[in-house]
Amino acid sequence: MFGKGSKLYSILFLKCPRCHEGAFLEANPYKLSNFNKVKEHCPKCTLKYSIEPSFYYGSMYVSYAVGVAVAVAVYVLTLLLGLDLSILGIFGAIVTVLVLTMPWIAAVSKSIWANFFFNYNKEIADKVK
Repeated sequence: MFGKGSKLYSILFLKCPRCHEGAFLEANPYKLSNFNKVKEHCPKCTLKYSIEPSFYYGSMYVSYAVGVAVAVAVYVLTLLLGLDLSILGIFGAIVTVLVLTMPWIAAVSKSIWANFFFNYNKEIADKVK
């Protein structure tokens, strides 16, 4: 379920959606000089990551959904851990976590968006190993 060949592997490890071998981003999402810059092509299978100009604008919608999911998770965790926070305390916790995870959320959102359009190909993955 989480191994190579699953979309979840490609999304979480920021790998090429087609071969699951090559890197998806130029650098770590937290390296601010290359903030979530997607590579032009996969370094292993040469898949062109952008189907058209401005291809990753659609990932903004995915980013919104992932951000909401993270905010809900933080809220549920504060309730489960029994933290006695005021409304402003919970809001502050959610905002802090969202700010700290913003680069990761943006990177994962781009990876999710790419995985909507590209599928894993085992034959190509075996060739590039």
